[in-house]
Amino acid sequence: MSSDLAPRPSSAAPAVADGDNRYKAVQAKLDTLGQALDDAGLGLEELMRSIKRNAKRAEDAARDVGNAELDPKFVELTSNVSVALGGAGVQVKKLHDTAQETADLTYETKRTHSKLYGALDDIRSNRREKTPRPGFFNR
Repeated sequence: MSSDLAPRPSSAAPAVADGDNRYKAVQAKLDTLGQALDDAGLGLEELMRSIKRNAKRAEDAARDVGNAELDPKFVELTSNVSVALGGAGVQVKKLHDTAQETADLTYETKRTHSKLYGALDDIRSNRREKTPRPGFFNR
């Protein structure tokens, strides 16, 4: 049994943790994180399908080995592979669900951040005069 999965280049660049907390930079980082999580979710869906196919193949092979009246230990070993793949599939499903939940929370955070700070950024960005940085008056 071979796997059709192969590493592929990621479409999203990793979000840089550089301490840049400007509005547009935070929005871009949240967007990049959300896209990376969406891409990971797609890859995990593909992995789940592949695991399910391979588990079915191992189950079929175990049945064929049993029907061929070979040594029962080979039937058991092949069946164990099918069971192990089934367990791996369950764990990949949990990981997929977690990635999807995290992506949803990331997009919700982006919307909340935009609602809280978007208007302020528009005001500050459209002024000709420089404005003090946040925290300037907290002395």
